[in-house]
Amino acid sequence: MTPLHSPRHVAIACGGTGGHLFPGLAVGQELRARGFDVTLFISPKEVDQAGVASVRDQFRLAVLPAIGFSLRKMFPYLQSLRKSWSEVSTVFQAHPPGAVLAMGGFTSVVPIMAARRAGAATLLHESNTIPGRANQWLAPWVDECLVGFEEAAVRLRNRRVTRTGTPVRAAFVAAKSEEARRRLGLDPSAPVLLVMGGSQGASGINRLMAAAYPEIVRQVPNCQWVHITGTREFLNYEAVSKNWPGRGRILAFSSEMELWMAAATAAVTRAGASSLAESAAVRLPSVLIPFPSATADHQTWNARAFARHGAAYLLPEAEATSQRLVSLLVPLLTGASCRETMQTALSRLAVPEAASRIADRVVAAFARRNPRSANPVVPGMSAFSEKEASFDTTEVCS
Repeated sequence: MTPLHSPRHVAIACGGTGGHLFPGLAVGQELRARGFDVTLFISPKEVDQAGVASVRDQFRLAVLPAIGFSLRKMFPYLQSLRKSWSEVSTVFQAHPPGAVLAMGGFTSVVPIMAARRAGAATLLHESNTIPGRANQWLAPWVDECLVGFEEAAVRLRNRRVTRTGTPVRAAFVAAKSEEARRRLGLDPSAPVLLVMGGSQGASGINRLMAAAYPEIVRQVPNCQWVHITGTREFLNYEAVSKNWPGRGRILAFSSEMELWMAAATAAVTRAGASSLAESAAVRLPSVLIPFPSATADHQTWNARAFARHGAAYLLPEAEATSQRLVSLLVPLLTGASCRETMQTALSRLAVPEAASRIADRVVAAFARRNPRSANPVVPGMSAFSEKEASFDTTEVCS
């Protein structure tokens, strides 16, 4: 590829999971607001296709295979790399990028390596406390690493690491729960329990909640519950849920998570970094049940970071019983002081300007790589201070 650069073109690799896609969308929208042309590299997975359905007119979209590295599936993985390289090369030849940002996951590998070959600025964002394998591999090869948690900085082999927080979509803001409940057809005066397991659902949480609902409703008779099972398990639970007590509704998936989270009094959820950032943004008290099979147990480490600050309760799935879950949830559903204490802690962890901070770093990286190009720093850059959030990782990375 010819190493030409467009000061108005930035590519963001954000496919594979909601935890990669939605933060990437938030950054993409921030860059578009600053006048940049943005390409999103996504996967063919249902969560990606549904997630971009309402913004297809805002971005250039390119679909890459979403096959993670596995020794047992080496041939399909190598085939996916070849197909990805062909697709990325075609996009970059037609629209040379000034900078490429990777949000994690294996759809990020080829865009970053192709960007290096094209001479573009390269950055990655790691939202978890324990970096994923793709980001660990890519960290030494990019110009700068951006992190959601300080704990991730020392685990990335790069001497330029900046804490930016994890972006959430603009709709995720602290709002009046009564109004959100009215919009969703819920009783605005009664507490709402939201149960969700991430974009793929969570079988462990689904089973646990089925056992816990009778006692929750007994202790909180006016409780309303909204249970998002994930598409894979929805049919299994749709019929069963009709026998669950109380006033509730069951969903496979929702594209209005900002409304459900705003309406909720408390939540039961996994501990993906994106979900945690959204919970902090809307100040939603939660019981976190990390996915026990997550790579390097990163969800447990994420949950520990929140629990350490008093921003959530941590309940490991191996230790979870319906009785223990009920004992944590009922005080959140019924006790205003308990919720307020947790919401105060959540407000301290929230980084509402995360997307703007990341956009600042993308634009700055472009400017360093392309000093003679038209000035890419357009009005709208935040006042984020690099000095306040950068880490010198020389000692731990050398």
